[in-house]
Amino acid sequence: MGTRKATHAGSWYAANGPLLSQQLDGWLGAVPSSTTPIGTASSQQGPVSIPTPTARAIIAPHAGYSYSGPAAAWAYKSADWANAKRVFLLGPSHHYYLAGAATTGCDKYRTPCGDLTVDTTLVQSIQQEWGLETMSMSTDEDEHSLEMHLPYIYKMLSLQNTAFQSDPTSVSLVPIMVGNTDAATEAQYGSFLAPYLSDPSNIFVISSDFCHWGSRFRYTYYQPADNSEATQLKLSSRVPPDYPIHESIAAVDCGSMDAVESGSHRQFLDQLKETGNTVCGRHPIGLFMAAVEKAEGLGEGKGRFKFLKYERSSLVEKVKDSSVSYCSAFAVL
Repeated sequence: MGTRKATHAGSWYAANGPLLSQQLDGWLGAVPSSTTPIGTASSQQGPVSIPTPTARAIIAPHAGYSYSGPAAAWAYKSADWANAKRVFLLGPSHHYYLAGAATTGCDKYRTPCGDLTVDTTLVQSIQQEWGLETMSMSTDEDEHSLEMHLPYIYKMLSLQNTAFQSDPTSVSLVPIMVGNTDAATEAQYGSFLAPYLSDPSNIFVISSDFCHWGSRFRYTYYQPADNSEATQLKLSSRVPPDYPIHESIAAVDCGSMDAVESGSHRQFLDQLKETGNTVCGRHPIGLFMAAVEKAEGLGEGKGRFKFLKYERSSLVEKVKDSSVSYCSAFAVL
């Protein structure tokens, strides 16, 4: 046991607690009290209130806050944190290869705003029952996909959860780092996670950026506007001026968001296979979608995500350029 340090503070986000808290407040304050989702289907269902009662699952990005902090605020503000007693945090592994998943050996996760307490009893239980690895301290502290959510989690609990306000140890964290899982493994882990979805005191945070486009990501996919055959662009490729690269990127991301909103784990995997979209959190997203499919008694439409925000680090015009996409969504459970 030990405390995981806030290793990316001071570079990926502010290390000064009051300053960081002020920044988070500013981004959260910019989110409206209601909005219309942006998915092809969800946009036809009318506006949603923010926060949404019993919204207990979110997808949010994990880049440096100067890039994705404002987009992440849409996911965090959409959720209902008032009754939370436990936060499951699922993120992808960027530096450590594993075909399954891993959890932490720490009992606390530090943020510049304050420490979050790990539910060590549950973590040890699922580590054994699910057959998870335990991250070394260096692996744990190297991974940013989990850490980038900790300040937001602390902030939302501080704002909305009266139990946490009086005792920060009253709400615990369950970190799970998901590796390069295949469909069957995601379904298996999903069946393990499914029983926890019905508990109204559990919140689920799924960490993911969406399309990483550019030669440095080895992904230069371009889908023409007329839906003719897609290609991987080269530096010598000619791109029609009336349909720039960033429009193709948006179309691919919208396809991925629609696949997630469908609620079908298989449809999401098929869309990724077709386009190769570099959604870095595809495995934790897939795991959660599989859990919803296997959960009993959730009710019609429960666990189906609605996307609220879509942003990119830049709008790609030239093949030599690059960008990363940031999407935020919530689901009612």
